[in-house]
Amino acid sequence: MSNARPKADVVIVGLGWAGSVMAEELTRAGLNVVAIERGAWRDTSTDFPPAVDPDELRWTTRRELLQPMSVETTTFRNRVDQKAAPVRSWSAFQFGWNVGGAGAHWAGMSWRFTPWDFEVATRTRERYGAGKLKELQVQDWGVTYDEMEPYYDRFERIAGTSGTAGNIQGQKHPGGNVFEGPRKRDYPTPALKDTHWMRTFRNTTDQLGYHPFTIPAGNISQAFVNPLGVTMGPCTYCGFCDFHGCGNFSKSSPQACILPALMRRPNFTLLTDSEVLHAVKHEDGKTLTGVKFITKEGVEGFQPADIVCFTAYQMDNVRLMLLSRVGEQYDPHTGRGTIGRNYNYQTCSSVTGFFDDHTMNPFIGGGALGVQIDDFNGDNFDHSNLDFIGGAGIMGYSTNGRPIQNANTVRPGTKRWGSEWKKAYSRDYQQAAGIFCQGTSMPVRGAYLDLDPTYKDRHGQPLLRLTFDWNRNDTRMLHYTTQRAIEIMKAAGGKDIMVDNQTETSWNPYMQHSSHTIGGAVMGADPHTSALNPFLQSWDAHNLFVVGASAFPNNGGYNPTVTVGALAIRAARAIHEQYVKNPGPLVRG
Repeated sequence: MSNARPKADVVIVGLGWAGSVMAEELTRAGLNVVAIERGAWRDTSTDFPPAVDPDELRWTTRRELLQPMSVETTTFRNRVDQKAAPVRSWSAFQFGWNVGGAGAHWAGMSWRFTPWDFEVATRTRERYGAGKLKELQVQDWGVTYDEMEPYYDRFERIAGTSGTAGNIQGQKHPGGNVFEGPRKRDYPTPALKDTHWMRTFRNTTDQLGYHPFTIPAGNISQAFVNPLGVTMGPCTYCGFCDFHGCGNFSKSSPQACILPALMRRPNFTLLTDSEVLHAVKHEDGKTLTGVKFITKEGVEGFQPADIVCFTAYQMDNVRLMLLSRVGEQYDPHTGRGTIGRNYNYQTCSSVTGFFDDHTMNPFIGGGALGVQIDDFNGDNFDHSNLDFIGGAGIMGYSTNGRPIQNANTVRPGTKRWGSEWKKAYSRDYQQAAGIFCQGTSMPVRGAYLDLDPTYKDRHGQPLLRLTFDWNRNDTRMLHYTTQRAIEIMKAAGGKDIMVDNQTETSWNPYMQHSSHTIGGAVMGADPHTSALNPFLQSWDAHNLFVVGASAFPNNGGYNPTVTVGALAIRAARAIHEQYVKNPGPLVRG
């Protein structure tokens, strides 16, 4: 093929969290790795200096760290009988647009999934019977929490994660999350400090008999040197985390944690401003020979490699599989096929209250600064007499006080313009507090991804089409958990309460609490219901590994990043410890 580069052992498509974690692991094992990134280079020390980064208009409002929609978008519809239309602004989806990917602009909430999240189908049948799953397309991940624990621990060490463990080797520790799966040791750095609202939420939920704890955070609490020898600094609680880069080396990101070590390795090569169009199949139809890409100047090239890793944004991973014709497109009518199957989102609501004669100082914040209860998350409570499975974390948060973003956080009935609004906002800015419910999302037959038959990108390739709406299980779950949040807000003394339950109207990509888009190239033990095996290796092309939230068969009531990182480490180790010695389908020992 023309314009072919020297052959690599591994080509990585997308250098965000998943790609950088895999590149670090594989190059340290001695493999020659080439990473291809669609966006440009961004460096923590030069691109995100503290004096420049808190530019809310540029980063939060205009979202200049996100991929421009002129580069690419998706199409969307709620049902199969509708015609999809292109999405015109990013809210539910937040594609990265630089080295570091979405890891450069994420908030930092650093959750492990629970043991139940990995085995929803099996554990639900065992506890409640198969009737609980009759409307759902739920399946196990093919890997258990216990198998994932060492990789969770490794990622947390690389990221410097702050927090307080609630379950070390099966011993429960009050003050941490007593509902979490057992871990072998505590977090690398201590938990962040409480704000006034966090302390109020903590005391209120404790008095109600719940189990509050500080959220595990990628906003680290003290100076830390990670296992790669990279030094990170303590969070300053500036409140400019999500949608912003961090110039303090205190928000876990590829720039702050991995790239300083990775970029020094002679067996690592990075191509920026270069977009992979698709992988290229070998004539045997069972393996890939590499990837075809195009530079921003329009020059096409080919990167040959023995192993191909798709480590891009969740939707990009699924689209690349479809464009590369690896696997069979999922058909919601017949249930056949696996690529695009089990699309999930994140089911969320917020409850806002106002506190007279209190000063909340919301400008003291961090992307993952909050106190949460998990008493109503996952399967931590009895669902026997409830008409849903799953649940939500209920969080009292102090993530930011950015003035533009919070301009509409005023008491109900207040005009949103003029002198009345100015007077109300000057009062309510200091008196408002929020509770966030972040819930599970379960797959159903009619929620999926495929290639749009009408709309194409600037290269003439079909856009990805999303078909999705809230399902009854998740709507019922969120109503239940939102009521618990309202009760907590009232008990804390909040007045003039405002509730935003996203499931009360049909889903759309513009007004959402979350950017956690999940599934479409899911992992599992059965090739009839999963695109990938438990090592994230394609069932249909054994030298392709697809790593990201695209692999989740269902979503937990948590942010996906740490689980993505742990799965990436696990996949990378399977490659260099097993696959390179005996290329072919991997088998669990």
